[in-house]
Amino acid sequence: MQSYFLKSMKSIIPEILISLFLVFTVQYSEAQSTVISGNKQPEFQQIKAITLPEIVTDRPDQTESSTTIPLKSFQMECGVLSGNYHLDNSAQKLLLIPSILFRYGLTKNIELRLVEQLISFENEQTSEENFGLSDLELGAKIQILKNPDINTEIAFISHLVLPSGAVSITNGNLGTVNKLAISHSLTNFLDLGYNVGYNYFNTETGYLTYSVALGTGITKRIGAYVETYGEVVQFTDWISNFDSGITILVRENLQLDFSFGLGLNQKMNYFSVGFSWNIPKNKN
Repeated sequence: MQSYFLKSMKSIIPEILISLFLVFTVQYSEAQSTVISGNKQPEFQQIKAITLPEIVTDRPDQTESSTTIPLKSFQMECGVLSGNYHLDNSAQKLLLIPSILFRYGLTKNIELRLVEQLISFENEQTSEENFGLSDLELGAKIQILKNPDINTEIAFISHLVLPSGAVSITNGNLGTVNKLAISHSLTNFLDLGYNVGYNYFNTETGYLTYSVALGTGITKRIGAYVETYGEVVQFTDWISNFDSGITILVRENLQLDFSFGLGLNQKMNYFSVGFSWNIPKNKN
């Protein structure tokens, strides 16, 4: 009998092949441009490097970056996700159409954040479908350390979750989502980022969250990452997942992304596409 991991891989192979095709297409175009212009191939670039001036995003991976966006700039990070998972021994089909994160640079080291999602999930056994807005999240990210000498950044992220969602979607309670985000530039083309966090919703004990992502630059405009992430529900049930993806820098302030994820000790898989767009402050 095949393992669930292998079955999940088969179900998302078409999406993975599409992502790889896009990567190689962009790489080939850049290579051709380099040959024609006579310029040297650009050096590897980091996905979330401390020294890069390009857009730094909190998607598509689950690890939040330790960088705040520039002062008085506005950033929108939007994506759609299609996935399957099991809840209470029943198969569920999940759609996020879309998931949106808005970020605003309040100061040099503080950004304001708003998260909202339009969710559809369907019980594949009963065909019961639920659709509506999720609970609204309002919060902030505060960068507490940025030290190029030790190639390290640290930020604290906290969101207040309001029970504002649709009746069939809402958690029904006030909650908080909290994370400590840490990153290190290991080399000129390799970054390590990790988060540890604690989420609490009034009626629960709460649960711990974690993620560890390793990112690299493939070309000047293409990055890739691998990641493991999960949570410890009620401090007893350990849930572990894996995901990977690519980012394509279209312009310095515009990035596209493609990603997929698999459950390591649970039945889950997803595929997601999205974009991130930073609007700088008006210089006038």
